[in-house]
Amino acid sequence: MKIIERYVLKSFLTAVFLSWLVLSFVMSISLLVKIVQLMIQGLPVKVVGLFMLVGFPETLRLTIPVSLLVSSLLVFGRLSADSEIAAMRSCGVNLLAIIKWPIIFAFVCTAFGVYINNEVVPRAHYIRRNIQSEISVEAGIDLLEPGKFITDFPDITIWFASKDGNWIHDVLIFDHSHEGVTREVRAEKTLVETRGEDVVLSMYKVRIDPIEYDRPGIATADRFTHVIKDALKKNVHLKKEKDLNYKEIVARIKHIHINKHGLPPKELAKVFSVYRTNFHMRFVYASAAFIFVLIGVPLGLRSHRKESTIGIALSLVIALAFYLGVIFAETMDRSPAFYPHLLVWIPFVLCSVIALYLLPRNL
Repeated sequence: MKIIERYVLKSFLTAVFLSWLVLSFVMSISLLVKIVQLMIQGLPVKVVGLFMLVGFPETLRLTIPVSLLVSSLLVFGRLSADSEIAAMRSCGVNLLAIIKWPIIFAFVCTAFGVYINNEVVPRAHYIRRNIQSEISVEAGIDLLEPGKFITDFPDITIWFASKDGNWIHDVLIFDHSHEGVTREVRAEKTLVETRGEDVVLSMYKVRIDPIEYDRPGIATADRFTHVIKDALKKNVHLKKEKDLNYKEIVARIKHIHINKHGLPPKELAKVFSVYRTNFHMRFVYASAAFIFVLIGVPLGLRSHRKESTIGIALSLVIALAFYLGVIFAETMDRSPAFYPHLLVWIPFVLCSVIALYLLPRNL
């Protein structure tokens, strides 16, 4: 490796590391705030550590590609603004030799991303889903966010607007314990307590529909107690598509394709589309590292003044457009008619076209 190549690569790697630190910190702020709140409320240190550990890998699939994009624009933008690129050209230096090491490093990051997205992230996602089965309800209620339907307890779905310690407010409960009938219970506030492995919900200002399982009818009460049997008993959740590693999701896709579940054709197509889209998304997120460098280098070379401002602005625009396109395709994963597993590749294809257009014109 020549001196000038080492110089460029060193600048690039330093920028990548610093960008990754900043982006990781920014993306972890909300998680850190949540963890501090849980520690203040008495969450066990072991659970806090596990919660942090399983939350970190998922940020890597975003922070690594964006760090590479920011670094490509900033480093090569600075080299261009300081006329170092012009000096290299005048000395007969082949710019392709200069950019090959950042591209090789981006390829290595892509391979690492494939491993992270197919092995580490699914395992972390699955562990996070099972954390609530390993801790007490006091800790569990702190890990649950208001405004979301909670399905972790057996035969019951809970929604609440806010919480204060073990009190939850504006509570909506769907009781599925009786086959064929779903009981709806609303309460202004509910005290969550434990009794052995059971969870006791002491509800106040309650509306129950139906009051009897065998006949319709609405009843109101100042207080109503509901016991969730074996709620604290450690349960192992069935793995969903996001919890499966590479071998498992490939096997699941094959299993669904031959319809061993006996599902109706339309439902089978939806389930198959969900798993196939998730499978493709893992590679799209990983490939972002490589394509971001390919598009970031020529854009950086075109920046002559105020390269830092221009580089950051371009980074935000490109990353935002790329990930919005991927997220939009993901929302259509249950619409097989639109081929969402192919739609997720559109941002990558568009960035590739732009890179192939810009690279020959700036080297």
